[in-house]
Amino acid sequence: ALRPYIDNYIDFISKKQFRLPDGTLARNRPLPNTLWLDDLYMSVPALAQMGKLTGNNDYFEDACEQIIRFSLRMFNKQKGIYMHGWVESMDPHPEFYWARCNGWALLAMTELLDAMPSAYPLKKDILEQFRSHVKGLVSFQTGTGFWHQLMDRNDSYTETSSTAIFTYCIAHGINMGWLDAQAYGPAAVLGWNAVQTRVNGQGQVEGTCVGTGMAFDPAFYYHRPVNIAAAHGYGPVILAGAEMLNLIKNYQIVINDSAVMFYKLGTDWRNNR
Repeated sequence: ALRPYIDNYIDFISKKQFRLPDGTLARNRPLPNTLWLDDLYMSVPALAQMGKLTGNNDYFEDACEQIIRFSLRMFNKQKGIYMHGWVESMDPHPEFYWARCNGWALLAMTELLDAMPSAYPLKKDILEQFRSHVKGLVSFQTGTGFWHQLMDRNDSYTETSSTAIFTYCIAHGINMGWLDAQAYGPAAVLGWNAVQTRVNGQGQVEGTCVGTGMAFDPAFYYHRPVNIAAAHGYGPVILAGAEMLNLIKNYQIVINDSAVMFYKLGTDWRNNR
């Protein structure tokens, strides 16, 4: 009964949504020929699931090409993170590294990797980009476990939804064998310890930035309000918690020499004291 709705949605992404000449999904707001990093999550997971449902690799190809083309324009290889918006006509281009848009990009790659067959030719390219992004992201995690609203600006506020998304994706990457457990597991633990402090006694998620457009000055991002009604926080917090439960089932996570250490199940970590 749902298939007509699914087909209609996918038809819009594949055939009706505005694209640049090379096929990159784009918008004409707030300026012509504009890319919003958020749009990776609004398109790639649906294309990936349609590929899995139908067995038609054209959907996987389109999904992978979106990741690749957005990354060519918006991924800062030196920092290892993405800028929020890109405008074709803008030169030079200011770069604002908004946390949640980076979350949407990482989550899009995560869901695409989950859906693609292991032998699909472009899977290795998406996995390489996923790993590059995670490496960059963990370098901006704070000592509290949170990430900042603008990740490279420590005087911007710490934000919940992005921290939850990063925590989920890192934990899932470890559970799937995409990421090294000891290299990245402590970041997931630290992130989850931060996220759970933002769930209040009523089950509300605090500290989530409301919906956010694209801007070219830092004040815009600094002053976006947070609100418990911002739905962007709830799903990621649930995902992060569930994935952390899987993580603690898959590894022995202990404090050894005052630091968080990950050991394979069945090994005696005390031999490493």
